[in-house]
Amino acid sequence: MNLIKVAAGVVNQTPLAWESNKQNIIGCIEEAKNQDISILCLPELCITGYGCEDMFYANGTCETAIDMLEDIVDHTAGIMVAVGLPIRINNRVYNAACLIANKQIRGFACKKTLANNGIHYETRWFQPWPENERTELAIGEFSYPVGDLVFEADGIKIGFEICEDAWIANRPGRALYLQGVDIILNPTASHFAFFKTQTRERLVQDGSRAFGVAYIYANLLGNEAGRAIFDGDAMIAQAGEMLVSGTRFSYKDFYLTPAVIDIEKLRLEQTQNRLTFSSSNKKVSFLFDFPAIKPVRNIYALEHWEAKGFQKEEEMARAIALALFDYLRKSKSSGWVISLSGGADSSAITALCFLAIELGVAELGIDGFKQKLSHIKKIQDCTSVAELSKALITNIYQGTENSSDDTRYSASSLAESLNTTYYDININGLVETYKGLIQEAIGRQLAWETDDLALQNIQARVRAPSAWLLANINNALLLATSNRSEAAVGYATMDGDTAGSISPIAGIDKHFLRHWLRWLENTGLDGQLKVAGLHAMNNLQPTAELRPLASKQVDEEDLMPYDLLNAIETAAFRDKKSPKDCLILMELEFDNIYSKDKLVQSIERFFRLWSRNQWKRERYAPSFHVDDRNLDPRSWLRFPILSGGFEKELAEMHDYVNNVKTRSRRRRIGF
Repeated sequence: MNLIKVAAGVVNQTPLAWESNKQNIIGCIEEAKNQDISILCLPELCITGYGCEDMFYANGTCETAIDMLEDIVDHTAGIMVAVGLPIRINNRVYNAACLIANKQIRGFACKKTLANNGIHYETRWFQPWPENERTELAIGEFSYPVGDLVFEADGIKIGFEICEDAWIANRPGRALYLQGVDIILNPTASHFAFFKTQTRERLVQDGSRAFGVAYIYANLLGNEAGRAIFDGDAMIAQAGEMLVSGTRFSYKDFYLTPAVIDIEKLRLEQTQNRLTFSSSNKKVSFLFDFPAIKPVRNIYALEHWEAKGFQKEEEMARAIALALFDYLRKSKSSGWVISLSGGADSSAITALCFLAIELGVAELGIDGFKQKLSHIKKIQDCTSVAELSKALITNIYQGTENSSDDTRYSASSLAESLNTTYYDININGLVETYKGLIQEAIGRQLAWETDDLALQNIQARVRAPSAWLLANINNALLLATSNRSEAAVGYATMDGDTAGSISPIAGIDKHFLRHWLRWLENTGLDGQLKVAGLHAMNNLQPTAELRPLASKQVDEEDLMPYDLLNAIETAAFRDKKSPKDCLILMELEFDNIYSKDKLVQSIERFFRLWSRNQWKRERYAPSFHVDDRNLDPRSWLRFPILSGGFEKELAEMHDYVNNVKTRSRRRRIGF
């Protein structure tokens, strides 16, 4: 048997949704059988869902997973299938992949390396499996091998690297190579992040080349549990050649990525391979080459997105649109409500909701789209994307005396172009009512000279009840409109623009968001799917419009330029640089763009605002995770609510600046 047809199977699962998860798996297996697939790899923990959190502690989770597994086994006649689930042995829980062949469980390979950084917390629930250890698991009348296993069928050897196993230097594939394995299966639950697919491609392709194997990689799909997005990456490589890479960001429940592998070619590759191992004290050599290290410019702010062929823009559009769609259907909600101010944030979210409809209908067809949202009765008679948009997306513009005609037109023109349900109400009377109540209580008039922040915030907060009311009336999701740059410095009103059940762009910085909106208007997905209704908004300067119009309020004047804010945040909290080191980096980054005084002022302002606003980040609605700059303290970046506020570190920055000025002055006068 030289040629074997194999496949990576991608499924869109939900934690603890037992029946739908099982049906997706069975559907994928049946489709594989229809396509004469011999070996099918399904994702990590796909029976339970990856994001079960502390429910992995519950005995019932592992027990029910085994029950589901036994049901799945009945559908594996004539095919070999790897399926992921948690198993409990000696009161310890392990992340396992079960290999089933022709309606018989062959054993359970267990994950050796647990992901425990950023969004991942696997060591909280699972134990890493020790190398070379094996035991048995009893299921009913039979016991099955468990642990560090290599399987053999018709002379073909199969081994596993489970997700994080492949991301470490001493990956299990090395040991599998020494055992003459022909095929490595990688069932994975690897969360989406910008440009991450290229890293996965290298892991798969280089692993297949270094170990002389066929490598099958299958990822989860969709917004599984609320925060993480899975892109459904599926890849099959053979001896260093990428045979196939599957569709990403699909709206289907499951799909296959098949390929034909050549066992003789693989074994010839292993025979010729120069990969060598002995004891840990001796040199290990690899066949593949490492890329040369190149100098990097502009690593903190001036990102050249276009150089990557608009990949980041497309990934943002597809990832967040799919996440919004999945969140809508899995929460059994009936639509989205967005308080549309006419600014960048709410316009972006409205456009993303529209893209969720466009992309879903494009892939599933309008009937398939409506079937996926069968719980929403009001859309079942819709016959077009425009009608679906009217039924699913509700916008409300809430103006005050400080709102301009420009933002009103920006909001209405976008809503009209996307055919959303649009309301325009004036909340000035509500603002005045609240002001009057407090003025009477405290015995004085509120004025901009003395109460600036309070008068701004009451306008933002008054908008929330109306938006919540619409959401409740429609059984819809209220989407919070704050972005990551605002979260970093607390430039957001709690219970105002932060109000909502999910915060779709809280992981996106404002600098990139503005660029993305211009791209969506002028270039669009695949160069075709554009949103012309963004034109008016893209020609506005970002403003909160909470002060009197005569003040000409501008966000970047209230804070700092968004490109600079993003660069400082990245240096300070992704890379953990001190204020002084941030200044040195910003001087290199923004040479001839901003003055040194501007940089010092902005860095000090950033660190002070960051420190006093952690409580806001703790209260943000859950956000979608899109890269390693996430500020969500519940899944990525933790910081104390009360802290010293970087007083010492900021003083060191000012000392550094003063010393530089003193040295410069001495040079000028001849010391």
